[in-house]
Amino acid sequence: MAEKKRTEISELGEFGLIDRLTSKFTTKHATTLHGVGDDAAVIEAGNGEVLVISTDTLLEGIDFDLTYFPLKHLGYKAVTVAISDILAMNARPEQIMLSLGVSAKLPVEALDDLYEGLHFACEEQGIDLVGGDTSASMTGLTISLTAIGRAKKEAVVYRSGAQLNDLICITGNLGAAYMGLHLLEREKRVLRDVANPEPQFEGYEYLLEKYLKPRARKDVVEQLAEEGIVPTAMIDLSDGLASDMLQICRSSKCGARIYLERIPIAKQTSALAEEMHADPVVAALNGGEDHELLFTVPLAMQEKVMRMGGIDVIGHITAESTGAALVTPDGSDIRLKAQGFKEE
Repeated sequence: MAEKKRTEISELGEFGLIDRLTSKFTTKHATTLHGVGDDAAVIEAGNGEVLVISTDTLLEGIDFDLTYFPLKHLGYKAVTVAISDILAMNARPEQIMLSLGVSAKLPVEALDDLYEGLHFACEEQGIDLVGGDTSASMTGLTISLTAIGRAKKEAVVYRSGAQLNDLICITGNLGAAYMGLHLLEREKRVLRDVANPEPQFEGYEYLLEKYLKPRARKDVVEQLAEEGIVPTAMIDLSDGLASDMLQICRSSKCGARIYLERIPIAKQTSALAEEMHADPVVAALNGGEDHELLFTVPLAMQEKVMRMGGIDVIGHITAESTGAALVTPDGSDIRLKAQGFKEE
């Protein structure tokens, strides 16, 4: 009997794996307007409205390290991670559901801290916690959130709507969360055997906040609505600029040109990258967890977008045949590559 072929997940990458696992599924209900393949699913709600639903899972040892991640911050970040997918669909988050896998090493007081951070984020964003589940875990803390939002059907933005010559825009700056993580990991290594550790974070507080307590960009979605701007495509920047831009290109069947000198990178990001002999551009392209918004708008919207403030136009959409590339100051093209699953 022939041995069954073994395919490593790394051969497919994250998005190839999703495609393979979900390819046989088809929608059976007219109320399912959009399923797998975007930041969130879209469900008919009646009266011209839709429900937008997403889910995210955070695993101890993969997505966070409790050695240096305060549980209050983790609770706050978990909400940001969940609702950023809703915001990326141009919808307003309204409810979340939380499921926990809890190991015996955590006391009740630790969970109190986790929920304090969750509560603070929910109050800040105007979100209701409406349910969930709790079970024992043999592998550390597991946090799974389902976020539910609402939008007018015609206002929902998918990854698939980018058009030729659209402007590529991002909110905030990139690479800060990635460098914040590396700062924490460095101090953990350096102080591993120190009795009374005193980590050196001075001058890099912004990077720590971007990694430990990122803020969902609900403000941007509200500003876009005030300006009468409906992006043609949008995605939550959770996997890095390169990977997320490629997702838009894949869904919209288009190419892209992103100009290196236009990518906004914070001073602290560049400073720490230099100190650690790293490239801040690589952090921006591949770091992930910034939870900013990457979106496209028609060229005619440029003045309105720039008037909003806090948004940078970093490139434009091209024909699919050109591929997606980073353009260097000397005019050279570097093909964008997705990183897929990241192992720490």
